[in-house]
Amino acid sequence: MIALNTNYESPFWDRGLRVAGVDEVGRGPLAGPVVAAAVILNPEAFPDGLNDSKKVSPKRREAMTLLIRQQALVGIGEATVEEIDQVNILQATYLAMRRAVAALPHQPDHLLIDGNRLPPDLPCPATTIVRGDSKSPSIAAASIVAKTWRDNVMKMIATQFPGYGWETNAGYPTKCHKSALQNLGVTPHHRRSFKPVHNILYQD
Repeated sequence: MIALNTNYESPFWDRGLRVAGVDEVGRGPLAGPVVAAAVILNPEAFPDGLNDSKKVSPKRREAMTLLIRQQALVGIGEATVEEIDQVNILQATYLAMRRAVAALPHQPDHLLIDGNRLPPDLPCPATTIVRGDSKSPSIAAASIVAKTWRDNVMKMIATQFPGYGWETNAGYPTKCHKSALQNLGVTPHHRRSFKPVHNILYQD
């Protein structure tokens, strides 16, 4: 099933232009990087059933990520915990988005960006789309790739710092994670500028 239509992409595809969907994941967690993906779909062939990554099961996301990488051009960008703490989460998100676009193998002519705010210093014109991951297949593809990438990053660092549940909660402030913060303490992967972490560090 095709969950979305290509109304946002078609005006660019009809003129032979490359349009990239851009989305991020990981603004809300207490730990780990914020990750963005940029995806240029092939108008002639892209995965069926693209949708907002939050509406796709983890197993399906993994399979769709493989298909997207086979059929589309993909760029990934990250902003580290240190960068998040240094510049704030919004600016770090913009940084990750710019890095994702820069990582594309070909420069896009236009960007479709999830949300209602344009990052500064983009390399080409862009359009924001509120809830774009449920409206544009390009943004949906970016959301799936970014979510899969970040979940895998969190699973990897969970093996180094067990007990926080990152392999399942991806660093979000679940009850298990917040309890582990109190009992096990703050790790190098925690965002010190986020209130629950900051409060533990400076509770005295």
